[in-house]
Amino acid sequence: MTVEQIATSRSDVAGGQAAPPTTSKTPAIELKGISKSFGPVKANQDVDLKVLPGTIHGIIGENGAGKSTLMSILYGFYEADSGDIFICGKKQDIRSSKDAISAGIGMVHQHFMLVETFTVLENVMLGAEGGSLLNKSSTLARNELLRLSQEYSLAVDPDALIGELPVGLQQRVEILKALYRGAEILILDEPTGVLTPQETEQLFKILDILRSRGVSIILITHKLQEIMAITDRVSVMRAGTMVSERETKDTSKNELAELMVGRKVLLEVTKDEATPQETLLEAKEISYRDEDGILRLDNVSLTLRAGEIVGIAGVSGNGQTELLAALSGICALHQGSITIGDREITPDSPSSAKEIREFGVAHVPEDRHRMGMVTAFDAKEVAIMGYHEDSAYNGAFLMNEKAVENHCRQLMQEYDVRPEDPNLKSANFSGGNQQKLVLAREMDRAPKILLVGQPTRGVDIGAIEFIHKNLIKMRDAGSAILLVSVELEEVLSLSDRIIVMFEGRIVGEVTAKDADACQLGLLMGNAGAEEKRNSSNNTIMTGELSE
Repeated sequence: MTVEQIATSRSDVAGGQAAPPTTSKTPAIELKGISKSFGPVKANQDVDLKVLPGTIHGIIGENGAGKSTLMSILYGFYEADSGDIFICGKKQDIRSSKDAISAGIGMVHQHFMLVETFTVLENVMLGAEGGSLLNKSSTLARNELLRLSQEYSLAVDPDALIGELPVGLQQRVEILKALYRGAEILILDEPTGVLTPQETEQLFKILDILRSRGVSIILITHKLQEIMAITDRVSVMRAGTMVSERETKDTSKNELAELMVGRKVLLEVTKDEATPQETLLEAKEISYRDEDGILRLDNVSLTLRAGEIVGIAGVSGNGQTELLAALSGICALHQGSITIGDREITPDSPSSAKEIREFGVAHVPEDRHRMGMVTAFDAKEVAIMGYHEDSAYNGAFLMNEKAVENHCRQLMQEYDVRPEDPNLKSANFSGGNQQKLVLAREMDRAPKILLVGQPTRGVDIGAIEFIHKNLIKMRDAGSAILLVSVELEEVLSLSDRIIVMFEGRIVGEVTAKDADACQLGLLMGNAGAEEKRNSSNNTIMTGELSE
């Protein structure tokens, strides 16, 4: 089931009952005249918002529009400079997250706030142990956790370690934490940014159940198809102000996109047919085992040609991350070879990320926080990471700080990174602007080969349009691009050739013009992989998979 289909299947959720109509006239949340500034930056300016009880209310806007700041004020991370907060008609003075929790507000952050070495139960109890007798508290918490799991279809093993759970289940734990603390209002910040399509579908079923039980939900997302699929109302923010509000049933993706950016936005990728040229990179039968000896890449072969975008389709965790790491020199091969130009990289003749960059290979990692940047660094330092030894940034003895700052400022202007402040800590940028900064660093050099993972994760619709156009522009200028994305629509729109991965192996390949989303989806889940589909117009080659 696609996200769009979820919108037509709500009656199948919560025991066959659609969400009941809202009868209360008192808003679950009402914000009046909220303003917040950080130095000269006005993050929120006189913002009003009403969220009705038992509804899902979407908030959308470009990166830096003020959405997360507004929700951080509601949840007590920040104090507003001016304005009032009303919960169920009663004015609340929220100065901390403790105040917000006491008011019945819970928040699931874009980057989960969980202790990976703790169990599910320990994470749910953390900060709400309920007394000095821990064993008794643990028993009560376990019983309540099981009750909540059953009532809201949030099944998860209380004794499982968080670090061993997939992200979809970790997100369930975050929701359970909020419900355990009595949340009747739930804020979700970019909840599907790290989820597979299947996990997204399951999350929306859970949100439908929560809504049917009277929970009021605020959903912050950049994905307009999700807004159309699951929300009842949607508010649009731009440049720190609230510019519009719509009943979801009365609007469209195109109208919302235009309201977000203040101009018409091209939602579909337009491109000419590719004209692939010489092979710039070739991988032959490469394999890789992680530190635990688990085979992550299994006999993978592929070619990247100038003037072509090769997309990798697959459910997250099926070897895409390791493939990017192997091709970029981050991890060493255990078998096979990678040829770039005249250089052949093998287990006996390994390479490094630095050497790979010198061959003209740029890499945008899937996880910007862990691999793409150091959040404690200034933006200008992040803008040259990996390229900091270039003569353009260095004098005879010391780094040329002015040159570094000017370079960053130029990137910020060209890639619309907000705020345009090279000296601001990268941790203080929104997730989407952090992503644009990493993309700017790698794409601006017009590399021969671009390895890009999840290029539009957490990025707003206007920036997505910009990124897609630039990827096509790089392709047309002769770059070879390997694109990894969990968004099948993005892979289908951008790619000239599509490879499907499952459990570290390539199980299918098809040209984009012959691609069929249904067939690709089957291959992504390894359904029917034993069959070979061949026809004159559409050939998908599937590998022989071990049972």
